[in-house]
Amino acid sequence: MTDVRDEQVDALCERIESGADAVEFDGLHAATDESGYALGVEGRTRHEGLSESEFRTAARDDEVAPYVTNWYYWDEVVGHRGRHRRAFLRHAEAADDHAVPERYEALRAGMHTEWGDVLVTATLAEDGHRRYEIRHADDADAQREALDAHHDPLDARELSTYDERGRYRPLKTAPSLVSGWVFPELDGRDAVETLDVLYPASVANWNLEREGDLDVTHWRETAERQTGIYGVVEELPTEAVDWVAEACCTDSQCLKRREWQYDEDHALEADGGTGAFPCREPCSLVVAAGRKWTKLEEEETHTYEFELTPSEKEQLEDIVDAVADGRTDDIREADVYEGANRYRTRYLRAKRFDEHGNLSGTPTDPEEHDDHDNHSEDGDHDEDGNHDDHDNHGEDGNHDDHDNHGEDGDHDDN
Repeated sequence: MTDVRDEQVDALCERIESGADAVEFDGLHAATDESGYALGVEGRTRHEGLSESEFRTAARDDEVAPYVTNWYYWDEVVGHRGRHRRAFLRHAEAADDHAVPERYEALRAGMHTEWGDVLVTATLAEDGHRRYEIRHADDADAQREALDAHHDPLDARELSTYDERGRYRPLKTAPSLVSGWVFPELDGRDAVETLDVLYPASVANWNLEREGDLDVTHWRETAERQTGIYGVVEELPTEAVDWVAEACCTDSQCLKRREWQYDEDHALEADGGTGAFPCREPCSLVVAAGRKWTKLEEEETHTYEFELTPSEKEQLEDIVDAVADGRTDDIREADVYEGANRYRTRYLRAKRFDEHGNLSGTPTDPEEHDDHDNHSEDGDHDEDGNHDDHDNHGEDGNHDDHDNHGEDGDHDDN
């Protein structure tokens, strides 16, 4: 049963009496002319020539009432000013695919929409208004009372700032959003605002793509407009841009679906992901990483020779895969059959790395070996007999953190 409120019927009467066109919305027909009022739903026989009181009575009929409250919610409550918000809310109940009675039945049970790492559930109030719950998808089966309740969309800012381990999240669309919270009772405006805080501009870009108006900025254009320390990314080789996309722009790293390519005429081979909302241009995190990779790509290749058993070679490959896929925390300490197991990795280091950290005793720079020998011959030790490490910091990557913050830190998510 749907409860039609007086103000809803009043609004419908005012609309058709205003001289505007008849109401034709989601199967509802309402109009007035010289012969009186007309009311009908979904092509069924329409009531015509009704008096105002008869019209009002007909609007409360069990068959008609859902259509009236549905019209009121979308026309008067949601309105037409925020088209991206309106489009998403209608998407959340598949409004363009199902008739009102079917939707109302589904809304009473709750209709679910996945959006990145969160789950949006739309439900129906007695007067036809919708309420929206937002929670982490990992908490889909959790009792609402077991989750931390929030009611202000801006609370999502704090929830999205740090991951489960308390580390800052520079990329808001990374699949590392914390769980354990719920926004239990939001109206449509607050629901979309909450999503926009969790995933900035995701709703607008999703709808712009639906409308065919998404403005995509490709890598080459993005690189050409960089200035200052980031200007070097324009020099990144074409094939390396594919490696950038493969490293950063996949479902395991970002919940957006990459729509940008190398340029308008050259698509990238890397998979763009399957996210619900699109990525319209390389984000600042990708540009910052690209700066580092541009510098690395300038290095000349060298041929190195290492002493490894077949199992040790495979173990190094396992370690790279585990780090790249973020699986190191999932490998148990006792599971020494895993190549990236911590104890097994320490064993490999003890066996195959020399005191200077070189794999199989092979220096990265051939001159490095001579430098180490000179240190030993010249007695360049501190009072405790240890080698001076200051010069090695530059070689081992322990650079000034300020520069690293610019490359890996707090960037705009576009």
